[in-house]
Amino acid sequence: MSELRAVLGQVAASGAVEMRFLPANLHNRPEGIVPALREHLDGAREQGREVFVAYADCGTGGALDRLLAEHPGVGRLPGAHCYEFFAGSDAFAQLHDEEPGTFYLTDFLAKHFRPLVWEGLGLDRHPQLRDDYFGAYQRVVHLSQVEDDAVLAAAVAAAAMLGLPLEHRHTGLGFLAEAIPVAVRTAGVA
Repeated sequence: MSELRAVLGQVAASGAVEMRFLPANLHNRPEGIVPALREHLDGAREQGREVFVAYADCGTGGALDRLLAEHPGVGRLPGAHCYEFFAGSDAFAQLHDEEPGTFYLTDFLAKHFRPLVWEGLGLDRHPQLRDDYFGAYQRVVHLSQVEDDAVLAAAVAAAAMLGLPLEHRHTGLGFLAEAIPVAVRTAGVA
């Protein structure tokens, strides 16, 4: 994730932090997050490496926290969704309270909407399912990390595919940029 690279930049470049990424499409199948992460955690424990998980709950229904409880000292980003740590907890709660039927996009998700969401859910083959999947949604909110016309155009296209109005809110790396270094230091990784 380019956002993590941007935030951890110099720390990672120094070799103090090694970043490993799970496949982004696990967000479509959150039951696969814990097994994939378990492999990394077990390997890190065997090698005596400190670990910090840059994931929110991401749909695991608490299974991620139960896994981390098996690995004392391993922390994770706070929140239920990555949207929360991009927007900040208070702003995310306000967005949710304004309209619970919101589909959120980050820059990454906007750029990769077609393969991760549209094709990932089979809507390229069965477009008639769009309303079954997204019929309860009332809007799309793009929480942008960078100001980039191409990314905004991708968000506009994604909202159009869903048949929903788009709201754009630029968050920058704000809360993520604050949360990761603090969490990494707290976990004793860097």
